[in-house]
Amino acid sequence: MPRCLPYFVLSVAFLFPSSILKGQDRGFQPDDYYNLVTVSQVAMAPSGEFVAFTVTTVREEENARHSEIWLQPLTNGRPNGDAFRITDPTAESSSPAWSPDGSLLSFSSKRGEDPNTVWFLRVDGPGGEAFHIEGVHGTPVWSPSGDRIAFTSPPDLLEETGDENSREGWIAPDAISSTLDPSRFDGRVVTSIRYKRDGVLTLRPHFSVAEKDQLFVVPAQGGIPHQITRLSFDVGGVVWSQDGRQIFFTGDELEDDELNDENTGDLWTVPSVGGRIGRLTTNPGNESNPSISPDGRMMAFLSTPARGEQTDIMVVEIGSDGSFRGAPRNLTLGWDLRPGAPEWNQAGDRIRFSAGTGGNSHMFSLDLELRQVTQVTTGDRRLSSLSFSSDDQIMAFVSTDAVTPTELYVGSGDGSTEQKATGFNDDWLRNVALMPAEQLTWESGDGTVVEGWVIPPLGYEEGGSYPLILKIHGGPHSAYGNTFFPTFHVLSQSGFFVLYTNPRGSSGYGHEFQYATRGEWGIVDKEDYLSGVDAALAKYAAADPGRLGVSGGSYGGFMTNWLTATTDRFQAAVTSRSITNWESWYGYSDAQGLTEFEFFGPPWEERDLYRRLSPISYVENVSAPTLIIHSENDYRTPIGDGEQWFMALKKRGVPVEMVRYPRSSHGLSRTGEPWLLVDRLERIRSWFVHFLIENR
Repeated sequence: MPRCLPYFVLSVAFLFPSSILKGQDRGFQPDDYYNLVTVSQVAMAPSGEFVAFTVTTVREEENARHSEIWLQPLTNGRPNGDAFRITDPTAESSSPAWSPDGSLLSFSSKRGEDPNTVWFLRVDGPGGEAFHIEGVHGTPVWSPSGDRIAFTSPPDLLEETGDENSREGWIAPDAISSTLDPSRFDGRVVTSIRYKRDGVLTLRPHFSVAEKDQLFVVPAQGGIPHQITRLSFDVGGVVWSQDGRQIFFTGDELEDDELNDENTGDLWTVPSVGGRIGRLTTNPGNESNPSISPDGRMMAFLSTPARGEQTDIMVVEIGSDGSFRGAPRNLTLGWDLRPGAPEWNQAGDRIRFSAGTGGNSHMFSLDLELRQVTQVTTGDRRLSSLSFSSDDQIMAFVSTDAVTPTELYVGSGDGSTEQKATGFNDDWLRNVALMPAEQLTWESGDGTVVEGWVIPPLGYEEGGSYPLILKIHGGPHSAYGNTFFPTFHVLSQSGFFVLYTNPRGSSGYGHEFQYATRGEWGIVDKEDYLSGVDAALAKYAAADPGRLGVSGGSYGGFMTNWLTATTDRFQAAVTSRSITNWESWYGYSDAQGLTEFEFFGPPWEERDLYRRLSPISYVENVSAPTLIIHSENDYRTPIGDGEQWFMALKKRGVPVEMVRYPRSSHGLSRTGEPWLLVDRLERIRSWFVHFLIENR
């Protein structure tokens, strides 16, 4: 059960926990992953009396994860007793959301053969069994008055018909080739480039056979849903006007144009009773996440003019018919980070949102009059899933740092005080010693300041000698930071320094920094990595420059291959879901738009660049023993790239092993089957131990 901790003003000691407080018995082992509890999807009740959230545990014997909805009671913004589970422990439940009056809690759950996954619980009375509201077949979006519910769904889903084993769309409707005997053909005929998607283990039917998500409205007490839209594209991002007369939504009318490589998502509006659909924004550019001010007069939304350009918060006046009154104003034009979804405060004079800043993620506040952004929460940690009471006095969120897995926190809405509300991971972590991450900054060759962190070996002593492993994140436009990484602690307890960095290309350091690697993958970032290794070796005399390892996944796998092929700095490598040959990757992957933007075109237009930036072009230089980890159903960086690297290294006599994980996608290290994920941790650990500790 979670523990409740004393209420306090945020302190430095809280933000920088020592390893001593985390236990002294042993370090983090690969199978400790089975103990890890994840908190997510926070939803504060409008009254501030409860916080609903999703708790995910690992069921080791079942090789599965299990999610439930829990409630944390609050009194005056402080935890009042322990949190408790509110959903059926035998069913998977997630995505809690409250009705405007706080009497109902909705959630998503697949239960038995019931095709409707949207359920409701009464929270204003003695409770009872979960139930359906007649006619609601999608995530509910209540009108401000609470009298109606909007949702999106494919129209055919409401009919609750159809055969899940249907082969409809396996043969593309526009196929030209034919067969002599359809009963003897059980394959696929593909004409769409979207015939596969990472995370979906089976090939996808032709997109034209699937109905688009449309907008429906149903009375809050239940009834026959009224279909509001009949569009040729998916409806999403549904938001009501404050008076309930209009519904705003997002949609991309070019979503089925497979050759469209522009940002073309727009904002739309329609009367809540049905009628003329109005288009509010025009291409080019993606507009998303509409949010309506409390007085109903203004809309805030996110706008990204084109891929790779800055995302900003726009604000515009809206009329009673939902149309824009004048041109939208850019309120973050001079702010260089990437804002998250905007949300108005109760007074309507500020917009709050979350954003990554360096290795952290925090809440920010935008003053509409001054057009000034202020960071509200602080500390070396990452906050997510922020949720507020209707009067803005109480907020709840999830927080994690380098030695603390995700837990629920509650505090005052202005961020001045907060309290850890749950302690799902406290008991098992009490017996595990974790080394805290130490920040490291350095200048790359051209003077660019780069940030990273070092986790020392568990129990290391000055004057000793320990190997160091450089860990490389994916993306490249993502970032490492102050969050809990099991892999790093597994390596630390095995006797390694772990260096993880945010070189150019990483997010959270401004737009120019994030896109500094465009057309130069492996060039400018290589300098940042190698200078970071030098900085770590200079700071930690116990780190052995003759025992360096390198490891990463996705872009990090590409960079691992690149560094071992273009330098001789590393004595062992583990490359996961990697890219070795950009030309072949382009044909295998589900994400061609990545290199079309990053490399200024497809391979037939930029052949020299694709080949020059492919690690396979320099594979003859590799001498580092390499463990290759790849998922057999990875459609983002397909396994063919791992096979090419394995074959080349094997033919050249470089020590190499390839681990192929079945039933697994690109997300194996985060969401893969628990048994396989833990196996992966041990294989990384044992490979580096063998080559950098046991055989040195």
